[in-house]
Amino acid sequence: MELVIRKLRKHGVEVASVTQPNGDDPSAAMIRQIIGIFDEYTSKENGRQVTRAMTENARQGFWNGASPPLGYTIVEAERRGQKIKKKLAIDPVEAEVVRLIFRLYLEGDAATGKPPMGIKEVVKWLNGHGYRTKKGGTFGVGPLHHILTNKAYIGSWHYHSRNSRSGGKHPEGEVVEVPVPAILDEGVFHAAQAKLAANNPRVSPVRAISGPILLTGIATCSHCGGGMTQRTGTSATGRVYAYYTCATRAQKGATACKGNTIPMAYLDEVVRKALDEKLFAPERLAALLTAVAARRSEKAEANNARLVALQVEVDTAKERLQRLYTLVEDGLAEMDDLLCERITVLKADREKAQAALDRARRETGGEAGLDPEKIAAFSKLMRDVLASSDNPTRKAYLRSLLNVEVGPEKVRIMGSRETLYAAAGANNSSAELVQLSGLKWRARRDSNS
Repeated sequence: MELVIRKLRKHGVEVASVTQPNGDDPSAAMIRQIIGIFDEYTSKENGRQVTRAMTENARQGFWNGASPPLGYTIVEAERRGQKIKKKLAIDPVEAEVVRLIFRLYLEGDAATGKPPMGIKEVVKWLNGHGYRTKKGGTFGVGPLHHILTNKAYIGSWHYHSRNSRSGGKHPEGEVVEVPVPAILDEGVFHAAQAKLAANNPRVSPVRAISGPILLTGIATCSHCGGGMTQRTGTSATGRVYAYYTCATRAQKGATACKGNTIPMAYLDEVVRKALDEKLFAPERLAALLTAVAARRSEKAEANNARLVALQVEVDTAKERLQRLYTLVEDGLAEMDDLLCERITVLKADREKAQAALDRARRETGGEAGLDPEKIAAFSKLMRDVLASSDNPTRKAYLRSLLNVEVGPEKVRIMGSRETLYAAAGANNSSAELVQLSGLKWRARRDSNS
């Protein structure tokens, strides 16, 4: 306020008030400043009270009046005098758009055979097919990224998670989790988060993910582990040729790595041919996946005993709680402090046992063995992709399955059998599986295993 008054006076403007003292003598200025301090305090106190009321409203599971996310609409939940409490409900039409967005991002467009798309390609597809946002505008990269990361779609809206002034995150203790109806399955949502993390430009350059060069982001140098990048050269006859070379040597010189160089077309063909004739040959693929299936069966048998023990713990905790509730309902016990404390302990035991049981079930998986038809279908899919698809499509599949290590005398194609098994057993073989880190990410064998 004082800064504004000073600026106005520089321009010959005086501020007059009918409720506060006027003038520029010291006493009038002091009184004006004291009144301004109280006004500022009142404004901040009002803001604090409003924030507290809105936070409590969210804790009770009600919506605070902001625009709902795509896929939801606001409905009246209850009335408290003149106040109307509202909650989120699923909008069936918009919910289908949300599911479509995640499907395009993870699986692609099945009607046209288009592979899994990036965020920008999904935006182009939606706008090109006439889809619009909740306010009727066209989709953009930023809003679509917000949709892909919004936890409300799996039933958890986080209120008061960010500071509106600084943009920073509030401490976890101040964040209120509001339950809302879920639109997506948790597995779909977490698969999208894994793909977003792997495609983050800070982790993997965009050119290595969606560029036209087949093995950038996949091939590495055997000497230093650095990526192989594209280089071009011109022969004495003027012919331009392309080759892969070690990016570490190209950027830091021969002291950093002695490097490897190999013609691009030759390496692409060697890798494609080896995959087509060896890895994705039906007989070889069946042998690899059968061995994985056998190991999983052994592991599942070992986990069954733990699942049974955890289920017994959950049932025991529930039974103890039920007995206490029955005593209170029948009037045989009073809800004193000791009984309340005991109930709290039993609830914690029950939740801990249930969480352990759910985690053990997720780790067990319970997948059925792969049948020969599914193996043959996966083999045909991968061979067709290698034979007839463009390089970005081939790269999307290869990045999810394997790494290529280029040495001076040999090229090694490496990958995880578990990842291969998961890809072959997926309901939709075109779904992209994201490999979050390289095969040698813990090369130093440190304690963080």
